[in-house]
Amino acid sequence: MLAATPEPPYVAVIFTNQRTDGDKGYATMAEEMVCLAAQQPGYLGMESARDAAGFGITVSYWATEEDAVAWRDVADHREAQRLGFSTWYAGLAT
Repeated sequence: MLAATPEPPYVAVIFTNQRTDGDKGYATMAEEMVCLAAQQPGYLGMESARDAAGFGITVSYWATEEDAVAWRDVADHREAQRLGFSTWYAGLAT
């Protein structure tokens, strides 16, 4: 589903990654992060897609750059990022 963003200006954060094999708790954490992001100040929406080979792209939308940076630094989100690097992603670029 496409995010219902307002008229610009706003900030889009683009995250691409290549998944490792197996879930290893990824789906649960991803769902938790979507819910947590939606509770953050300045959150406008999110879109995500993954192909059959495991390549994914997520775009999150924020009212301001400060809101996007604050989301990056939320403790639970930081833990999800750490697990991404160590467990879920074979390669990534942000």
